[in-house]
Amino acid sequence: MATNTKIEWTDTTWNPVRGCTKISPGCKHCYAEAFAERFRGVKGHPYERGFDIRLVWDKVLEPFSWTSSRMVFVNSMSDLFHPEVPDAFIIQIAKVMMEANWHTYQLLTKRSDRLKKLLNGALRFAAGAPHIWWGVSVENIKHGKPRIEHLRQTPAAVKFLSVEPLLEDLGTLDFSHINWVIVGGESGPGARPMQESWALNVLHYCRMYEVPFFFKQWGGVRKHKAGRHLQDRTFDEFPITSRNTMPPPSKRKAIAALLGVQLADAR
Repeated sequence: MATNTKIEWTDTTWNPVRGCTKISPGCKHCYAEAFAERFRGVKGHPYERGFDIRLVWDKVLEPFSWTSSRMVFVNSMSDLFHPEVPDAFIIQIAKVMMEANWHTYQLLTKRSDRLKKLLNGALRFAAGAPHIWWGVSVENIKHGKPRIEHLRQTPAAVKFLSVEPLLEDLGTLDFSHINWVIVGGESGPGARPMQESWALNVLHYCRMYEVPFFFKQWGGVRKHKAGRHLQDRTFDEFPITSRNTMPPPSKRKAIAALLGVQLADAR
């Protein structure tokens, strides 16, 4: 399914922001940090500054350069709602997503309080767009479950949860007004194991609330060996949405040029 990513639930990634900082237990073994820090100090590399927060202005208009409509995970190597990312920059990213509406965008954050504030305020113009999916990470009860309520309190048209890495049984769940749930175990060195009963509990509430369920992986040190079967089957469910028609190159170029002028002024 993927074109330039190994993430099972998306086609491609778009990183107009690089870097992040840890905020909760789900961040302990961050794959993005481990990757970025390998290249700290390598002159000319995109991650020459490791996992330090950086706005990448020359990536902002990238969705206009793609020649096919895609499912896009926004900021796989960062968190758009990190406190060091200015509101004005987030708004510019949202404007690009609104204009390049032939793609479907998936945004994921652990900073759900800021997501809630902006979607009810400065980002309200993009909240109701069905091609922009707004999501929060849910790894445990203490830190993850409150994010679900923050997300529910937004006017987002499509709300989703990334329950990964799932670190404990989440108990009773309210999935009302949630449109999609992804579940996965942690992978890589030091991966904390996920129990089958924890994943099945999430599946139970997805079925109760009729929410599409996507089981990403068991994880572990050798995640490919562990696979992604849950109870002898795969779960690859997605929300039912439609994609807008992709305009011809000339129109895409004209829209990008206009936004480029606005970006220059914003900088």
